[in-house]
Amino acid sequence: MSRLSPLFGAQSSRLSAGLAATALALTALGATAASAVPTSTAAATEAGPLMNYVVNTKASPGHIRKVENAVKAAGGKVLVSYRQIGVVVAQSTNPDFKTAIKSGRDGREVQSVGATRTAPVTDGAPAASATAAGVTSSDLETATAPVPDPRESEQWDNAQIKADQAHAITDGSRRVLVGINDSGVDDAHPDLAPNFDAADSVNCTTNGVANQTPGGWRPTTSDHGTHVAGTVAAARNGIGIVGVAPGVRIASVKVVNDSGFIYPEYAICGFIWSAERHMDVTNHSYFIDPFEYWCKDGADQGAVQEAVRRAVAYSTGQGVLAVAAAGNSRYDLANKTTDTGSPNDSTPVTRTIDNNCLNMPTELPHVITVAAFQKDGTRADFSNFGLNKIDVTAPGRTILSTLPGGGYGTKSGTSMASPHVAGVAALMKSAHPWWGPLQMEAALRKQADDVACPAVADARCTGTTANNAFFGEGLVDALDAVKRGW
Repeated sequence: MSRLSPLFGAQSSRLSAGLAATALALTALGATAASAVPTSTAAATEAGPLMNYVVNTKASPGHIRKVENAVKAAGGKVLVSYRQIGVVVAQSTNPDFKTAIKSGRDGREVQSVGATRTAPVTDGAPAASATAAGVTSSDLETATAPVPDPRESEQWDNAQIKADQAHAITDGSRRVLVGINDSGVDDAHPDLAPNFDAADSVNCTTNGVANQTPGGWRPTTSDHGTHVAGTVAAARNGIGIVGVAPGVRIASVKVVNDSGFIYPEYAICGFIWSAERHMDVTNHSYFIDPFEYWCKDGADQGAVQEAVRRAVAYSTGQGVLAVAAAGNSRYDLANKTTDTGSPNDSTPVTRTIDNNCLNMPTELPHVITVAAFQKDGTRADFSNFGLNKIDVTAPGRTILSTLPGGGYGTKSGTSMASPHVAGVAALMKSAHPWWGPLQMEAALRKQADDVACPAVADARCTGTTANNAFFGEGLVDALDAVKRGW
């Protein structure tokens, strides 16, 4: 079965099958969980496939409690409840679960309910909780006349966005924390270990239940998250390369399972975790499976779109700036017509879509959407585009960064462009610690260097030099990000 990878790196491959069991760590999330499958009349219905659902209600403990009761009455179990946003993640083998949950007095509290995938759940069962030890270090604010690392001269991408010039002002502050929401980060890599924060790292890939078991945030078969992490914050330590923000801290928020899928409950867990752990910036180099575009008017898809929207809005409200890859489908996000690759966890079908169908999280409000730029100053041909959809562009082809096991290698994709912007945002937060996500969003756009449409006319590149479908507001600028005058 052919499947479209949600990881927005053109050289990324799907992860191999299999998933290690993970654990509950919900207190920091402001979430509650239940593991026992209740006995009910609905549970007596002939069992169907095991499926996960998001159930949306009003954001209050009372409404959450009633929806939890409705889940149990419908023959399901509550995996995790997010009282902050009014979302319950549930699991059931009741084939009529979506209908059954709305029946009865408590069912009236259900605003919408939708399955998060089209294939049966294979995630492992949660295990006992555990908490990892933290990494502490002193603040390191300024790095004047920085000493180059051995392979820094190969990093044309940092020079292109003026990160090398920005480093003469600051490498970033230890107070700033960036979440790498991806396939896991190799925290033992010598270029990442100095900046890695284990205390704020988590694994969200067992049914979207947060697990802080030590090492659960590490990659198993994918090198994608480790590569992304190096672009953001590889340390200035005389080894290998230097990240865009080599003085900030990074945490691994693992949202990609061992089969390479990023289901909605994983992404929601990641956004809520990042918010509750007071991260400053998060990077999202993926789209949420199994639909490349989640349609608002679809019963399941609409409920999922709303649940993820709430999670992103909550994270933004808690001070987190989300940066995301635009995608590698060469697609005009401003003029959607068809989707041929969804659902990618079962059998894709060709379907008609419109602009109410969103690539998530990149198209959600206040998420910075990043297209891919090349060394020669042109758009990478794989990059998605769209007038008033792309915020900024950044280097995304043949990017040198860290790989698991202490290695280095190049990758291409909007997955590689997005962490450049996350790194610039981390430098910006270091220089302007009082700025919130909306101020940083506006500054990233305003400071970007304008890039005109190609000299050879391309009908797809609509708009102006100041803001167009290929490059948005332009090439992200790290030097302007750290200037105090803004």
